[in-house]
Amino acid sequence: MRTQAVGAVCCLCVLCLLRVLGTAVIAAAPLVVDAAFERFWAASNPQDAARATPAVVNSGVTFPDALARLKRGRPYSPSAKRGALTQLQRRSVNGDFFYQLVVPETYDPARQYQVRVQLHGGVMMRETGDPRGRGGRGGRGGGPLEGAEQIYLLPTGWRDAPWWSRVQLENLDAILDAVKRTYNVDENRVALAGVSDGATGLYYAAMRDTTPFASFLPLNGFLMVLANDQLAVDTELFPTNLLNKPFFIVNGGQDPLYPIRNVQPFVDHLRDSGVVVEYHPRPEAGHNTNWWPDMKDPFEAFVRSHPRDPLPATLTWEATDHDLPSRAHWLVIDRVRPAAAGDTRMARDLNEFSGAGPNHGKELFPRGRTAGRVDLTRRGNAVDMKTRGVAELTLLLSPDAFDFSQPIVVTANGRVVSDGRAASSVATLMKWAARDNDRTMLFGAELHLTLP
Repeated sequence: MRTQAVGAVCCLCVLCLLRVLGTAVIAAAPLVVDAAFERFWAASNPQDAARATPAVVNSGVTFPDALARLKRGRPYSPSAKRGALTQLQRRSVNGDFFYQLVVPETYDPARQYQVRVQLHGGVMMRETGDPRGRGGRGGRGGGPLEGAEQIYLLPTGWRDAPWWSRVQLENLDAILDAVKRTYNVDENRVALAGVSDGATGLYYAAMRDTTPFASFLPLNGFLMVLANDQLAVDTELFPTNLLNKPFFIVNGGQDPLYPIRNVQPFVDHLRDSGVVVEYHPRPEAGHNTNWWPDMKDPFEAFVRSHPRDPLPATLTWEATDHDLPSRAHWLVIDRVRPAAAGDTRMARDLNEFSGAGPNHGKELFPRGRTAGRVDLTRRGNAVDMKTRGVAELTLLLSPDAFDFSQPIVVTANGRVVSDGRAASSVATLMKWAARDNDRTMLFGAELHLTLP
């Protein structure tokens, strides 16, 4: 009897110990998750963030918890620098890229701030990326065109790294990412503006890298400068991609480079083809921004009234085999193929000039490489796509756009190509959060499709 009593007491002790240990393990789990996310938030760039994601995935965090944490975002330091921050520098394998940052003196890390990325003119006159070299910012000025309270980001372009180049797309993405890791940026109110060469380069960015930006505001620029062979633009360009975002355009009637009479037919072509355009011709203006005091309020009103939709229900995107993978928000073109006789007829190609006169029907930009295009529309859990020349693509699925508990039906050119449920994945969620650094554009699953 005594032996049995001792054994019973020992069993009770073991059970109590297990309960204590279990409670400790349960209590420790949030600490592990917290530590993993602290390391993720502390990453200085997308590459470091990607290296921090396995710890988050292996922490045991649930998908809903990870999603909620990513939507809340990182904590922002109240001691972040304010005012005009000059001579900032990003180093890369492509060279040193200088930029300037202007942060409101009243910056409050608890608020989200609009950002204007402003591209300067005179690119081909600059011999170096060092802003102390030849050439100036703005039209010929040294700072931003001051408007609403916001953060201003002013990169530097030069002869060997003009705005119409792949290295500058990478640079814009990298320095915008750096700003978002330090300051509380409203991801859906990042506007890309430019003056003169900066405005021309802005069209290049809109046709190549639409995802980060809410709107495009070219001032004293001209789309068709990009067709000049002397610029040696490094890829083929697709004006149809301009359908994805709105444009605020200003040109002067007395501008010796890009006068209204030369620019307006192409602005009308874009607007008549479905691009959202607010055009402000200034008949009295030359190649300068002397009109800014009059245009500042309409400019800022346009930006305020056109926030970005991070998960748009309609997308149109086209890319060549030279630029893959090529992405617009939640659509990624992975592989293209030569056009075939039975390919679906797409909606109108904006590369064909629609205006009257001798240019009617002519191509804006030359074609030659293999290219593919996708036009898609999302309604609930249904995605309808028309494609031409696309062999493989990926749809990035957000729980904010799709109901993962129900089948997601995807049709391509009238045929169902997928009709299953999406399995949410913490690994996928963290992968794209590391790349995008965007609280409003989070993806819990990838749908890879090979098209017949």
